[in-house]
Amino acid sequence: MLIHFSVPVLIAVNIIAWLLFHLGFAALATALPLRLFPADGRLCRERRWEMDGRIYEKLFGIKRWKHLLPEGADLLGAGFRKGRLERRDAAYLRRFYRETCRAEFAHWWVWLSGWLFFLWNPGWAGWVMAGYASLANAPCILAQRYNRLRLRRVFRRWKNLDSAG
Repeated sequence: MLIHFSVPVLIAVNIIAWLLFHLGFAALATALPLRLFPADGRLCRERRWEMDGRIYEKLFGIKRWKHLLPEGADLLGAGFRKGRLERRDAAYLRRFYRETCRAEFAHWWVWLSGWLFFLWNPGWAGWVMAGYASLANAPCILAQRYNRLRLRRVFRRWKNLDSAG
């Protein structure tokens, strides 16, 4: 712990820091060009162990709870809404796909920022903050990956329909 605060100040600093990290990284990701979040990039590409997204259904039961996650675009008053599909045309679905990468990156940034709390918290509180970072961001990352893999299945079906022509 590099910085020392009284307990009430420490609580206030932690709350303000989390608000700044959540909103700041979300706003930053939203402001950056979509081309900086490649769908086939290292972080967003599909992994074999994800089993075409089915791992999220089987292991995490994601269909039961993902609708409960907050919509970042609503909280910011800006951005692309990913809570549900609003259209089914190809351009919209491709954009939706890329936006899941943007959202996943933002949640990874917030999650990693949890380690900064060790700078001004005692060790035990730093671990509590790191735990919060995991609990607050892991479900959102899982939901973005799951949605993206479901969209990949749609794209593959379209490709098969096009080639069946």
